Amino acid sequence: MSLDKKFQTEQSKWMQGKGPMNDVVISSRARLARNLADYSFPSREDAKQLHQVREKVKQVLEDLQYKLDFLQMEDLSELEKRALVERHLISINHASQGPEKGLAIDKDQMISIMVNEEDHLRIQVLYPGMQLQDALRLAEEVDDALEKKLEYAFQEKWGYLSCCPTNLGTGLRVSVMVHLPGLALAGNLKQTLQLVTRLGLAVRGLYGEGSESAGNIFQLSNQTSLGLKEEEIIDNISGVIGQVVERERKARQYLLREREVEIKDRVWRAYGTLAYAQKITSEEAVSLLSDLKLGIDLEIIKEIDPAILSQLMVLIRPATLQRINNRELDEIERDIKRAELIKKKLDGGVQNVR
Repeated sequence: MSLDKKFQTEQSKWMQGKGPMNDVVISSRARLARNLADYSFPSREDAKQLHQVREKVKQVLEDLQYKLDFLQMEDLSELEKRALVERHLISINHASQGPEKGLAIDKDQMISIMVNEEDHLRIQVLYPGMQLQDALRLAEEVDDALEKKLEYAFQEKWGYLSCCPTNLGTGLRVSVMVHLPGLALAGNLKQTLQLVTRLGLAVRGLYGEGSESAGNIFQLSNQTSLGLKEEEIIDNISGVIGQVVERERKARQYLLREREVEIKDRVWRAYGTLAYAQKITSEEAVSLLSDLKLGIDLEIIKEIDPAILSQLMVLIRPATLQRINNRELDEIERDIKRAELIKKKLDGGVQNVR
């Protein structure tokens, strides 16, 4: 299947928003970093060696049961690469220039395997909602299948060897994407994120390391894997996420109880702008979608799919929007098409007010 056909389907499965705790948790990701024995890390290899790695991995992937489509990154346009970043299927680093990079994706766009990124392999699985255990289980299943065919760089003392020291050991990085508008509006967001950091998690923006937050959406992930088992990493982050979810839910109830008119006005203004705007920027749209999702979760607005934020925060991004329209768009055209897309998603109407 070509990239064109993949993007005719508007949603990746993780964007459907059906998972546990989906009022706060947008998605869960498990990623394993692996390198091949007898090869240097990608940053130390020349194009010939990187080509050998990619071809070796490609051949093994073809024999797996997951029906993965393999893409050579140099065959993709810059627009296509940015669209993959917007769908969280590749990192910003993997979309940048560099020789002999590859990508394998399954039909549901839940499994993605980056080849010759910072490490030879970055095996990633995305699930909707709070499903870290399921994401890890599938990632390990794919990893085990690959390890039967490939010899990984591994040492008893250090575990799986990785280019970045923070990935030594299990090579596992798990992250949870959370939506925290209640804490932001109640003035408790900074305090909560500081607590998360003290408890050993990294706080990043919408697209991971080096990116900015948008729409009160954050990625929370483990900082290291060395000396910890996979189960310990999952338990640690799950415990912290549980505290964050509890705080966010309490903040939302406080806002509804103590600032009801203000919150309802904010939610309905967001809906009105999104439903009737003739053009809108991605930054404004994500901010308003955050307010709309808050209103949906608090049942101020009903009859709108709660997954609207998970879906539209990807579909309205510049590259994805252009892929949906099958042509390049200038800034004004993007703002117009973005407003049209949002209006179409909201056309089911709003029938009930709390």
